[in-house]
Amino acid sequence: MALNNYPLAKDLQVLVEIVRTGSFSAAAESLGQTPAFVTKRIQILEATLSTTLLQRSARGIALTESGTLCYEQALTILNQLQQLVDDVTLIKQRPAGMIRIGCSFGFGRTHIASAIAELMQLYPELQIHFELFDRQIDLSRDNIDLDIRINNQIPENYIARLLVNNKRILCAAPRYLAQYPAPRNLAELSEHDCLVTKERDMTPGIWELENGQEKRSVKISGHLSSNSGEIVLGWALEGRGIMLRSQWDVQPFLARGELVQVLPDYAQSANIWAVYQEPLYQSVKLRVCVEFLTAWCQRGFGAELAASS
Repeated sequence: MALNNYPLAKDLQVLVEIVRTGSFSAAAESLGQTPAFVTKRIQILEATLSTTLLQRSARGIALTESGTLCYEQALTILNQLQQLVDDVTLIKQRPAGMIRIGCSFGFGRTHIASAIAELMQLYPELQIHFELFDRQIDLSRDNIDLDIRINNQIPENYIARLLVNNKRILCAAPRYLAQYPAPRNLAELSEHDCLVTKERDMTPGIWELENGQEKRSVKISGHLSSNSGEIVLGWALEGRGIMLRSQWDVQPFLARGELVQVLPDYAQSANIWAVYQEPLYQSVKLRVCVEFLTAWCQRGFGAELAASS
């Protein structure tokens, strides 16, 4: 391909802004350009790549398969271009100012709070507001710049980076299993007291489980439920029933024999993501936070979870 036939960075930026804002007009306003300029740049980008990237309908803008690939690569290219500018010109901006980070209660208290304290030591000019939620966060409505999310349900208008692979597993205390023999299959779960956690991404009374070959929706019931994972964990340790909890939460108790994994062939995918709206190349404070948390999660407990899988 001749050099003049490569996509231009400004056209990739226009595509990213359209996806981020959800429309041509909103992207134009964000970029300080006219809608006609945005339309023209997308037409040029599509002509350069000889493919259709976006489809318009009454319901809004949607990426084609080629558009999705181009969008993902555009984020990488624009981030690398920003890194190139920083490295070559030796312009190292100090991340400063307010950034708002959200997370669920259990994971936030147990892990992310200490990560943020370490982050502040590296970047003392940052101001971090850390907020815990017991529901799914809407970044715009809740005024959150960065959400640490434990599930794979990421809206298309958000940008996500995988921090570490994780899954939820079934487990119970030995004292419970001594009284009620462990289920031999998913159907037998209905005969057990299941401890229900009202997670941000879970349907109450239903556990979605998979074994690598099939995915099953299992209806469960029990006498105890809570929106606090810590409370449910405490009940499980007391022998009150079977729970479905993240590996990061139960691994120490499994290692000490205080909990036993049940139906080990089945689990629920619950990877840990950094979720945000603004592309990293546009915000140095957001970029350093995401990059730090990626490294911190892998260093802190990524290897431990991988070893236990």
